[in-house]
Amino acid sequence: MIVVMQGTASKENIQAVIEQMVELGFNVHRTSGEGQMILAGVGTPAAFDVAEFQVLPGVQTAYRISSPYKLAGRGFRPEGTVITFPNGVKVGGQNVTIMAGPCSVESREQIRLSAQQVKAAGGQFLRGGAYKPRSSPYSFQGMGVEGLKLLREVGDETGLLVITEVMEISQIEVMLPYIDCFQVGARNMQNFNLLRELGHVRKPVLLKRGIAATIEEVLLSAEYILSGGNYDLMLCERGIRTFETATRNTMDISAIPVLKKLTHLPVLGDPSHGVGKREFVPAMALAAVAAGADGLLMEMHPNPDKAMSDGAQSLFPEQLEKLVEQLRQLAPVVGRTVA
Repeated sequence: MIVVMQGTASKENIQAVIEQMVELGFNVHRTSGEGQMILAGVGTPAAFDVAEFQVLPGVQTAYRISSPYKLAGRGFRPEGTVITFPNGVKVGGQNVTIMAGPCSVESREQIRLSAQQVKAAGGQFLRGGAYKPRSSPYSFQGMGVEGLKLLREVGDETGLLVITEVMEISQIEVMLPYIDCFQVGARNMQNFNLLRELGHVRKPVLLKRGIAATIEEVLLSAEYILSGGNYDLMLCERGIRTFETATRNTMDISAIPVLKKLTHLPVLGDPSHGVGKREFVPAMALAAVAAGADGLLMEMHPNPDKAMSDGAQSLFPEQLEKLVEQLRQLAPVVGRTVA
């Protein structure tokens, strides 16, 4: 159930409504909209009449939520979520955020050069894997904690925020001092134990769509994180598995406007995994922004041909620079800006 309080509602009015919701068996999540408080009741309470809430002092409206995702639905924050990082960078709203970097951290020299090139191109986030989930156990698995330290070191040098993938619960505590945003990869989109734990962390999370996940399944996975109280969450369309073999995955551009309609959460696009071939990444990046994406997560390597992972889908530094310039020209056409 959603209860929208009037802008003039007193603290006593709000508390009275919360107490009545709790008495019925709801877990209550509060969020502040434009000049009003919104209370979301989540759970499986006994039968109740929503009309009883509509007449309480200070209540503007109250209604049942029909969708299975209660906190991820746009009704919880109709104006949309904007995530603000400590350095002032925002994800959501009018801005289009650029996150770029290599698939994995390989050495200090490689990740430092990558960070400098991302910064020069106009990016705000450095991405890079310290822990790498690989389909083959014989592939490069990442540098672990040393990789995290290098990410933080070069992030501080360049002023870039750091986003990297978390693969299991035991890594969360280790990663906290080194990163600015957790990334949950496609393979872990339905790792519900991991999602629950990330709901208790007060650090932003980027959740990628699974390779065969429906949009509803993505939103239900988001619900696990939101229900723990972590509302700094963004979603990422990274391509799905279909019958097509011309590209690594099929970049579902239509998922972006659909998600923007259904949820208040920022939605990003990952064209690198979306198609898996460098030559098609710029076109998919532009298409994602045209479709309403709040940002892009892309792979860029100083020397893709020598990359230890995902070199074929990684942009050259000059390609990233050219693409960001194209995005700056496109963004105003769709009412957006690129920082």
